[in-house]
Amino acid sequence: MTEHPTSHEGRRPLADRPQEQARPRQEAAPAGLPSDIPAQPTAPAPTPHADGPPGPAVAVAVSPKPPAGEAGPAQTGRREGDRLRFVGAATRRIARGLDLDEIVLGLCRATVPAFSDEIMVYLRDPLPVGDERPVAPFVLRLRRTDRLRLTPDLEGDELVLVADPDPTPAAELCEVAPGSALSEVLRGVRPVFGDSAAARTALGELLGTEHPLPRGLRAILAPLRGRRRVIGAAVLLRRPEQPAFEPDDLLVAAQLATHTALGIDKAVLYGREAYIADELQRTMLPDSLPQPTGVKLASRYLPAAETARVGGDWYDAIPLPGSRVALVVGDVMGHSMTSAAIMGQLRTTAQTLAGLDLPPQEVLHHLDEQAQRLGENRMATCMYAVYDPVSHRITVANAGHPPPILLHLDGRAEVLRVPAGAPIGVGGVDFEAVELDAPAGATLLLYTDGLVESRLRDVWTGIEQLRERLAAAAQLTGPDHAPPLEALCDDVLDMLGPGDRDDDIALLAARFDGIAPSDVAYWFLEPEDAAPGRARRLARRALARWDLEELTDSVELLISEVVTNAVRYAERPVTLRLLRTDVLRCEVGDDSPQLPRQRRARETDEGGRGLFLVNRLARRWGATRLSGGKVVWFELATRT
Repeated sequence: MTEHPTSHEGRRPLADRPQEQARPRQEAAPAGLPSDIPAQPTAPAPTPHADGPPGPAVAVAVSPKPPAGEAGPAQTGRREGDRLRFVGAATRRIARGLDLDEIVLGLCRATVPAFSDEIMVYLRDPLPVGDERPVAPFVLRLRRTDRLRLTPDLEGDELVLVADPDPTPAAELCEVAPGSALSEVLRGVRPVFGDSAAARTALGELLGTEHPLPRGLRAILAPLRGRRRVIGAAVLLRRPEQPAFEPDDLLVAAQLATHTALGIDKAVLYGREAYIADELQRTMLPDSLPQPTGVKLASRYLPAAETARVGGDWYDAIPLPGSRVALVVGDVMGHSMTSAAIMGQLRTTAQTLAGLDLPPQEVLHHLDEQAQRLGENRMATCMYAVYDPVSHRITVANAGHPPPILLHLDGRAEVLRVPAGAPIGVGGVDFEAVELDAPAGATLLLYTDGLVESRLRDVWTGIEQLRERLAAAAQLTGPDHAPPLEALCDDVLDMLGPGDRDDDIALLAARFDGIAPSDVAYWFLEPEDAAPGRARRLARRALARWDLEELTDSVELLISEVVTNAVRYAERPVTLRLLRTDVLRCEVGDDSPQLPRQRRARETDEGGRGLFLVNRLARRWGATRLSGGKVVWFELATRT
């Protein structure tokens, strides 16, 4: 973070504080200091924001210091009360900070100018987290410094507070040597006056030998000790014209240092937890969506709140054999680390089951069994759909999830009639799948209940509002023009009001483009020696029909190798399918579950080079095990 050496913006004027407004003018000394200190202002420069531009300078009155010896018991008691009020207000301000910079800023704003004219805050670099052992060497880095100064206003009859652009010079980094004076002061934990011999040496080491303190400056060096170790130091300075620090001021400095150090400890722990939560959520969700043939995808994920960035909602898109794609959206109860961990296990299970090419209802059945094995009350809802771009059909199974919405190309938004089913984890429940039309140009929207349900509306009201929102978005682009997917997802999330974010949200949108029948060629081949030759002839005719003769040699060679391998192990007819989209895709299926593996053939081997050729010539290739065999596929670019 960028340092702000002389930033004093955002300080609330002392004259605006309730306890200061109630005082007579002659008692307007800042809280925490004796009321006879003449040069401490009653109204520093106010600005509303800590990191904004400085506000206008505010004129202040300076009261003369009372003659020595006039401090009676009443005045002493009032000064002690001022100190207590100051410590209370300052610690509350420090405690309000949530992150590291807010806490350090709170300390600076609480002390300058009410307690000191300048403050320097050094923190350990890097800061240790919790019980972790700090790294060596012990290095302190200047985190922030604040300083204000009094200057005459334009009329010249009053003094005003302004940010000092020239703070006391100090080193940015300081390495604390074992056994040094600075090390001993930090080890002692208690604040010390800067005029002692040990403190002078320690300040020289901290600020740097090339940056000695100007003559006459009064200083307090306050170590910042967290729960287990010293994590920094604060240097409080007063100018020569100000009264020196008193012994009671050491107690004030100790209170401020203790509250600041404990707050920093908590902020560092909170930052680590937030980092772990972000990383956990990021790894649980896909980094990017695949680009399957015949369908376009877009997704969104929103956490329930900034302070609870993990949850149990997830989405996924899994390519399947035959150019199909599985679309999954699920929601584990709660939005905690436990929910995210369960979500990750269920998502991994769903990916594994999808790789086996099981029907959607079977996938949900196995997910239900897995949730029961994870423990009691591991409940989740899930929607699992499989889209086939060749048949333009979609098969959907539901486990207690909100129904999907299909936005047709003509602008009509339809809530699909899908059996609700029971949530995953209930056990002993059968799931039912339905097969529906998925016309080209239509958009399927899968979502979690956080999008449609909140304290302000029930789930069915939210679903109806979502349907109307999709229909309205389609009207903007007109008939026969589907709205862009990314813009559609953003528009859907805009329907959320300020009180509608009770749960995290996962959203998956799929635009069905499909594959035209004229771009598909499909054959059955008997598992015999003549099958590779027949496959080459059929592929040559299809390529000629599609004006892709330039790919004939490569396709014939690769098909011959893949079909020969399939015929060797197959007992039933082998399937051959060619798909023409932006690439040419060839799929060969057989009833043998054994997946082919690429290996390096020796010079004396007669075979074993088929997959090597496929790997060298094809743009992409792969093999997927099915419930009744396998599919080996490869793709070739249709444009050079």
